[in-house]
Amino acid sequence: MTEENNTSSNQTPNTATDQPLEDRVNNRSQRPSSDAFKEFMASQWAPADTSLPPEDAVAPYAAKRRLGLSRRFAGERLVVPAGPLKVRSNDTDYRFRPHSGFAHMTGLGLDHEPDAVLVFDPVEEGSGDDGGNHRATLYFRPMAGRDTEEFYSSSRSGEFWIGKRPTLPELQARLGIPTAHMDEALEDAITENAGNAALGGLRIRLLRDVDLNCDALVDTSRINTGVDLEESDKLDAELAEALSELRLVKDAWEVEQMRAAVDATMNGFHQVAAALPRAVEHKRGERVVEGAFFARAREEGNDLGYDTIAASGNNATVLHWMRNSGQVNSGDLILVDAGVEADSLYTADITRTMPVNGKYTEIQRKIYQAIVDAQDAAFAVAKPGTRFRDLHTAAITVLAERLDAWGLLPVSLEEALSDAGQQHRRWMPHGTSHHLGLDVHDCAQARRDMYLDGILEPGMVFTIEPGLYFKDEDLAVPEEYRGIGVRLEDDVLVTEDGCVNLSADLPRTPDQIEAWMAKVQAG
Repeated sequence: MTEENNTSSNQTPNTATDQPLEDRVNNRSQRPSSDAFKEFMASQWAPADTSLPPEDAVAPYAAKRRLGLSRRFAGERLVVPAGPLKVRSNDTDYRFRPHSGFAHMTGLGLDHEPDAVLVFDPVEEGSGDDGGNHRATLYFRPMAGRDTEEFYSSSRSGEFWIGKRPTLPELQARLGIPTAHMDEALEDAITENAGNAALGGLRIRLLRDVDLNCDALVDTSRINTGVDLEESDKLDAELAEALSELRLVKDAWEVEQMRAAVDATMNGFHQVAAALPRAVEHKRGERVVEGAFFARAREEGNDLGYDTIAASGNNATVLHWMRNSGQVNSGDLILVDAGVEADSLYTADITRTMPVNGKYTEIQRKIYQAIVDAQDAAFAVAKPGTRFRDLHTAAITVLAERLDAWGLLPVSLEEALSDAGQQHRRWMPHGTSHHLGLDVHDCAQARRDMYLDGILEPGMVFTIEPGLYFKDEDLAVPEEYRGIGVRLEDDVLVTEDGCVNLSADLPRTPDQIEAWMAKVQAG
């Protein structure tokens, strides 16, 4: 380049490089921007419906949950964000799903209100909402008026792009929670009077790592007011812990949501069974199975509760096989672990291991029946007063006994079952149960003494899912076992005198599954 040309380039803006990066996503667009267009877009729209909707059925239940949280943290401000939209690729986002703690406290499901924040402001003890220690306010960004550019220009928040969004009064009427515009009031609501509690400031607890903007706002406030950040991390962790533990026992509304999720999931398994003949004919038959279930999840629910496991043959020995890229071959078993998430965001979690051709071989049936027996042993102890860990003990003991009877244990049964042994766990390294609800692995931040060592209570919902997994390359077992993975999983509700298998209507035993598959595939 000559010196003269170089001088010229310094004098003339290079529009290819001077355009801000965040604006370049619009280079593909040719959006009108004339004043005439803007004036026309703001006119001749039908009047908005200002009538208020009735209160949601969940509202009184969510109010009781907020009261439970309020009683744990008197005198402190609690900040529970929903979380933002998450980018999937460039300018396309994943479908929004709020943090489960936010959903539990508000009752909001579906794809409502990214960036929303629920703030519990402390008041004199007993003078708050429903006699609690706080007054809660929901801060969110309501729909912009049709006289604004956001209405037609914002692909993330404009009604023209994403559909109607609730107004402040509408969401308040539905949830029974006072609402406010987050752009106008959220920062003050979080930071006002905040500071070192020892110096008379108001202590904040934040549900962290959900919304980076909230994290930054609270952290800046803490730094500016001399709050100990290490101590604050402990306070925030205790809030996450409390939000998790409050979900250990489901209320009546939650139980109904769980039943709906389970019913939709069982329907999805019927669709899977019907799709198996087509799956055998496809080079990626596991994807055929995955797609069949996903269609039902979207038809009857909000989405999948988690990525479906459709694992045929040796893939069934991979505990979280979610690539689902394999073939489905006649004579193999296919393990399908799947759940529908209801519109309320509660999910089921069911597993069945089916013979692809409709008939179990002798060895497949033997292994499967051992899993059924292990699950039955766990069902028998699933009742109030039992420790959660006892479910696993009951199931794994049966499996150890079967492995011993089959001659697969390298030591005695007694030694294998001892804490110093555990050789039987080679073929079932996972736990037998986990709590279930808004998250497929619900209540994950609960303390050990509340979860693993917790006592079962009416209203708890969890899975019972024993399995055995003999990998192709496992030389510790005879060849006839290799390449077989079996898991059986049902969703259980603890009642006053025992438990109810919520997914009991889905065939479970080998004979039941064979008869069911024949019926479904016969149309």
